[in-house]
Amino acid sequence: MTLVLVLEQRFERTRDGRVWGPGPFFTAVWPRYLEAFDRLRVLARIRDVRSVAPDWQVADGGAVSFTPVPYYVGPWQYLKRLPRIAVALSRTVRPEDAVILRVPSTIADLLERFLRQRGHPYGVEVVGDPYEVFAPEVMRHPLRPLLRGWGTHRLRRVCAGADAALYVTDRILQQRYPCGGTCVTASNVELPADALVPQPRRMPAAPRPRVLVTLGTLEQLYKGTDVLIDAVGECRRRGLDLRLIVGGDGKYRPALEQRARRVGAADCIEFRGHIASREAVRALLDDADLFVLPSRTEGLPRAVIEAMARALPCVATDVGGIPELLPPEDLVPPGDPVALADRIGELLGDPARWERTSARNLQNARPYREEILQARRAEFYACVLERTAAWQQSARRGYTEVRTPAT
Repeated sequence: MTLVLVLEQRFERTRDGRVWGPGPFFTAVWPRYLEAFDRLRVLARIRDVRSVAPDWQVADGGAVSFTPVPYYVGPWQYLKRLPRIAVALSRTVRPEDAVILRVPSTIADLLERFLRQRGHPYGVEVVGDPYEVFAPEVMRHPLRPLLRGWGTHRLRRVCAGADAALYVTDRILQQRYPCGGTCVTASNVELPADALVPQPRRMPAAPRPRVLVTLGTLEQLYKGTDVLIDAVGECRRRGLDLRLIVGGDGKYRPALEQRARRVGAADCIEFRGHIASREAVRALLDDADLFVLPSRTEGLPRAVIEAMARALPCVATDVGGIPELLPPEDLVPPGDPVALADRIGELLGDPARWERTSARNLQNARPYREEILQARRAEFYACVLERTAAWQQSARRGYTEVRTPAT
């Protein structure tokens, strides 16, 4: 059976017809689906280009193909091109296809309407929360309240009408967006065997600057890098000898570099830019003393899980699924640089606590091993396959099962 997978991510297509995606992530993910389905057809926005960035990789080929959705960026372009998008989506799913919607997604919202009208079953992978993404401390936009209310309402509706749902959190997303069918929990972050170190760390002996690391896009400020820079400035004023390495890039980098100068911490903050390989990320984490993620919103952050797998103590904000990863003593409120500086100082100033945290983080990362999560995903895929096959059999007999629309 062919699986139609709906993604919100944007891709690019070169003149030779090949489709490209950012980095190795997608090509590493496709085999998950192909263990259960014969073919994978990805439904996503695709832009035609002459060339792609050096770190982009071919995303199609073999059993993987793409069906393009008219390209748009942002709500205004979406509204302008909505008629074309609707026509494309209305023709894209065949009765013989299984469907998984990766949500939240504007494309998935629209496609769900067509699926519901036809009674076509579908599954959802719930990987984010529009209530958090469009929070006032995360986004400043005149349409923000509308986008927050509408996005939350639509995601609830899409999940309520799904025949099966896979959630990346243990409870947070399930509580806000319950599924009307079978529910499975499996993070979208999985750790291969070599991602986990064999044993906890011992705190390195002083004197030397303690190294903080943060990872995340600088295209938006929801990762809270600006708050971390302020916290580092506060730590320096308190006499702490530390360095911060920022992994990630985006349009806010110049403003963040200027902020580092303004708080008097430019000499101890290094912007590394985009870090392409997992090996480079692990090397950076292995050389650090503390991982910090002061996000304003999150699902279940890959960066925290990868840091835990390296037995690295972590400090983060109590948003999204992060409290499922870290205990209260390692959490701070979002947007509070003083509280963040307090927590950084406490952890780095207490070697016994630092080493207990290292051991606990490594232990808590082990359930994210690849083989454990793939077994849970297989259960979700089996539900989608079973429900789709039953619906197809009903259609072949000359009738379609009546499905009660979600309210």
